[in-house]
Amino acid sequence: MAKLVQLRWVGDPDGGGLSRRDRASGNFHAYLPDPLMTRPVTLTADTAADVVDAEVAMTRLDKEAKALVETEALSRLLLRAEAIASSRIEGLEIGARRLLRAEAARELEGEIADLTAAEVLANIDAMAVATGAIGNGEAITGEVLLEIHRRLLAGTRLSHHGGQLRGVQNWIGGSSFNPCAAEFVPPPPEHVAELMRDLIEFCNRDDLPAVVQAAIAHAQFETIHPFVDGNGRTGRALIHLVLRRRGVVERSVAPVSLILATWSDSYIDGLERFRYTGRADSAEALEGLNIWVARFAAACARAAEDAASFEERASGLEAQWRTRLAPVRAGSALDLLLKKLVGAPILTVATAAALAGRSFPAANTAVTRLVDAGILRQLTVGRRNRAFECPEVIGAFTDLERRMASPGGDTRVSAPERPVPRRATP
Repeated sequence: MAKLVQLRWVGDPDGGGLSRRDRASGNFHAYLPDPLMTRPVTLTADTAADVVDAEVAMTRLDKEAKALVETEALSRLLLRAEAIASSRIEGLEIGARRLLRAEAARELEGEIADLTAAEVLANIDAMAVATGAIGNGEAITGEVLLEIHRRLLAGTRLSHHGGQLRGVQNWIGGSSFNPCAAEFVPPPPEHVAELMRDLIEFCNRDDLPAVVQAAIAHAQFETIHPFVDGNGRTGRALIHLVLRRRGVVERSVAPVSLILATWSDSYIDGLERFRYTGRADSAEALEGLNIWVARFAAACARAAEDAASFEERASGLEAQWRTRLAPVRAGSALDLLLKKLVGAPILTVATAAALAGRSFPAANTAVTRLVDAGILRQLTVGRRNRAFECPEVIGAFTDLERRMASPGGDTRVSAPERPVPRRATP
């Protein structure tokens, strides 16, 4: 049975510079959840319907998406937004244009002068491990989660904790120095390894709908809070692992975390309701599970809807470009590059040649036509490298991110719930 365990915290009465409250000793309660493999999963009709809607929306997006999977650029922008929304670097106003330029500089020169962008790119690299680590039907392992966590903390002051389950008590809220007034205290460290083994076993089941499995796995991970730091980012990466393993999303990045971050109060309340005390088959436990799964499913459906709106806008952009450039000869470097441009918002002539599969001179001619039409704009990347950006694509992606930050789906109607990049300027 899930229960609260009373423990004793021994403070440091001589702690220099700390308040009496922070250095005090006291009792606190840690939450010890039931294993998932023995927890019954019974969905109400409404929750089951929400789950079906979510899976249909995400599967359709994954099959029909073109812009979001055409190249790595836009997928990495979604990962960038997810990394910021689910980490302690949350709130950095680093928009798509700034990040794309920094990444281009890294590719061209091997280094980045923008330290903030470098930090965000490091988080994206770690998130990218999650999206590519597991394929359809492959087993999720504890080693994969540890590797994701190791990469998340690499280069930080806590890098020595990377890839290691915690051996100390942690907590959420209250004082930074003791758990006596914490909002939530995860299980004592001696229970973490066994709970994680159970979680991994649960993630490899095939008898539950994928969205239900991802929702429960994420909530249990956040409950265990198995690491000293980086739990939020790793727990959100686990969502991607489960959905990819079950084949719901194989080509695209489902920006579920962005919606959960937007619905932060509902998200936190849902996690709290997922946790119960007593029997796993009690009315409280079953109601809490349904509330959480329904909210998670709604976030999945909203994420797919918002991503689909970007796909529609991207398709419209290409049609507009072709009208402005007409005539465009079929099979020409320009024709082929237009098909790839939405997925490559910043490129060089060499990149354009590779994308179109044409010679450097042919690509250079195509890029020149795009610049003359105002579709591309020349810029300098790094110290001296010439590159070109597509402001309309960057603007479209910025609008997508702002839309996902608004509870109502439009920041002009309902203000964003978290910091987002400013609207792109022409």
